[in-house]
Amino acid sequence: MVMRLVNARIVRPEAVEPGEIFIRGGVLAEDGPADAPLLDCEGDFLLPGLIDLHTDGIEHHLNPRPGVRWPSVLAAVLSHDWELLGAGITTVLDALSLGDYDSAGQRTALLDAAITGLTEARAAGLLRVDHYFHFRCELSDASLLPLVARHIDNGSLRLASLMDHTPGQRQWHDLALFREFRRKKNARVWTDDEFELYLAERQAHQRRFVPPGRIRIGELCRARGIPLASHDDTTSADVEESDRHGASISEFPTTLTAARRARELGMTIVMGAPNIVLGGSHSGNVGAAELADADLLDVLTSDYVPGSLLQAVFTLAARGLDLPRTVAMASASPARLLGFSDRGRIAPGLRADLLRVRLAGGVPVIRNIWVAGRRYL
Repeated sequence: MVMRLVNARIVRPEAVEPGEIFIRGGVLAEDGPADAPLLDCEGDFLLPGLIDLHTDGIEHHLNPRPGVRWPSVLAAVLSHDWELLGAGITTVLDALSLGDYDSAGQRTALLDAAITGLTEARAAGLLRVDHYFHFRCELSDASLLPLVARHIDNGSLRLASLMDHTPGQRQWHDLALFREFRRKKNARVWTDDEFELYLAERQAHQRRFVPPGRIRIGELCRARGIPLASHDDTTSADVEESDRHGASISEFPTTLTAARRARELGMTIVMGAPNIVLGGSHSGNVGAAELADADLLDVLTSDYVPGSLLQAVFTLAARGLDLPRTVAMASASPARLLGFSDRGRIAPGLRADLLRVRLAGGVPVIRNIWVAGRRYL
């Protein structure tokens, strides 16, 4: 089957070019039969399908509210898959939490359900988006290393990240902010004495489990060629520690200082698209747009809002950044980072993962979607 897309503004790596392109056998081609079925793109943008290396969405579909577990894992997986597709994401790394950290075993149960559900849905040919895994490793959790050992050789694993959510450092260096966050999210209210006891316990766990966890996970990833990311580095010392343990990706640095040090060390800098769309961090961290303006942003990821990824691409372009550059942050750059050599750009011979997009009041609206040449919208 051949399809000819005409009258498009094609977002290529170097420029936006008016023109046409063919889809043949699931890949892109510059030419084809003149009588091929034709789709007039009416001057809309034609983008490569988005590649998302960190989305938490699967956990939200499995556990949509605190205390609510969706009864059908398959239904949750398929709902998640449709949401991603509707956001223009054609390749995704489902970010799965390894280590419970105050969840009383709930996250481990979600981990097993997500891996099993996604694997079975893929084998049955039920998924539309190309799904892989990103393991988010909570270093301060005593159960982490056995979980990593159990899942590290999963063939769908493409990225691992090192997290340490111990209050008093990194993301939670501001204890008052941490305390208020837990009150809002988990209805956790401590007296001052209770909070001091909690801090002492968490910090004792950090001293015991974090250093050996960093070393072991670094070893396992290096041996398998799995890229390793840091998470929420805040100071230059945080970044340097991540670099020593093999992290080549700085994911969500919380300060300009950390991002600058990551750049000096040659790390790829990843930020959340919701930060762009909201105009700043909801946690009081550095703004992703500020990093983009300082040439300290390489990759965008949807984080907790799948629809934010495409919107952030055009939000940055509206701020004056080159559209091919912002599109690459959600396509070519993550493809290169993760070793996907067959996608991420509009070029002959690559997978026909495409989005036809029109702006409506500055908001990108997807009009057509192709995944490996198959049209879903």
